[in-house]
Amino acid sequence: MTGASQIVLAEEISFPKVLTHFVPYQNNPIFEADGPGHWDVKIRERGWILKEGDFYHMWFTGYDGTREGQKMLGYAASCDGIHWTRSPCNPIYDTHWVEDMMVVKQGDTYHMFAEGKNDIAQHLVSCDAINWKRVGPLDVRLANGSPIPAGPYGTPVVWFEKGQWFLFYERRDAGIWLASSPDLKVWTNLNQDQPVMKPGPKAYDQKMIAMNQILKYQGTYYMIFHGTAAAQSPSLWTTNIAASKDMLHWTKYPGNPLTPPEANQSSGVLIPDGNRFRLYTMHNQVDLNLPLEH
Repeated sequence: MTGASQIVLAEEISFPKVLTHFVPYQNNPIFEADGPGHWDVKIRERGWILKEGDFYHMWFTGYDGTREGQKMLGYAASCDGIHWTRSPCNPIYDTHWVEDMMVVKQGDTYHMFAEGKNDIAQHLVSCDAINWKRVGPLDVRLANGSPIPAGPYGTPVVWFEKGQWFLFYERRDAGIWLASSPDLKVWTNLNQDQPVMKPGPKAYDQKMIAMNQILKYQGTYYMIFHGTAAAQSPSLWTTNIAASKDMLHWTKYPGNPLTPPEANQSSGVLIPDGNRFRLYTMHNQVDLNLPLEH
């Protein structure tokens, strides 16, 4: 794509208030780990919320609170997106390490894309949202067909459109890459093996970034991602938004971040709420941000 074409794309980008302006729900957090004595002493970032009709699914990762502790999959449901009932079967999947997940429903099948141990992206499937079968790690290739270099490739985000699957993934939070697949079996890098988004140039995501969600609104793709600033120690994460017309060239919202750094809210997902959206962040707890004119 020429420089002139990229400028035209950038000029077409807009960031409607319905996707960018929120206020914290007064009774946050709306969901937390059960704590000591339970299987989920703590919960990990990027749980996932999927709304079907008026019903909300939530998947989350519970563990014993230690870095090496097995990361297991939990499930909760809600009729209002605020009050949640945990599955009596929790953890619903503990055979393999599962964290940082997202779910796409295609036909009658729920497809989960998640990190496994050592931040290796993997695929699981379910017909009921509760019972999951692991397909295996994602086979991601360079544009020339050879495997991507060894190392972590995590925080997978998958999008299905016009018979094609698209995979966004990060490597050590140093950038976001895009690959595609016709059948979920082999994923081939696009964009000449270069990341479609890098950290910076502003401070809020200058150190690390990772993508959480993609959605399409009024003909434009929107990416929810989190980032952290180089100067912060320990790292404090913010939730942010970017937009694209082709999934390859992204423009970050000039008003980023959507959440204040001191709140340390990452792993954001936008969920439809009538003609508006709710913004959930799912770090070590689940917080809700409501549309500004709620």
